[in-house]
Amino acid sequence: MDKKLLDFTIEKTNELINAFSCSSETKAAAQSWLDSIGTENEASETLRYIEELEADIMPIDTLISFAESDAGQKVFGSNAPNVAAHAKEIKASGAKYCDCPACAAAEAILEHKSELLK
Repeated sequence: MDKKLLDFTIEKTNELINAFSCSSETKAAAQSWLDSIGTENEASETLRYIEELEADIMPIDTLISFAESDAGQKVFGSNAPNVAAHAKEIKASGAKYCDCPACAAAEAILEHKSELLK
């Protein structure tokens, strides 16, 4: 992996780890990937990290459905209608995924998936 891509991915990974919206599983995969840089495990950890990002990033339609559901009401409380409206707005602008800090960092990393898996 070239240094520019590595530095970018490390930066986005740290943003992901520090995001309030990042799941504990994704944080663990991110940290394992960071710990593997420069080791014989880097390639396998990169694959595992990418798989975790793909599993956890929230597609925009899923976010809309969740925000409008009873479960979404429990998570977002009285803000659920605003979350759903925001999600619909960014979808109309072309967004494919949630734009929370964790999903935004994951999307930025996944844009380089093919380069990361070389």
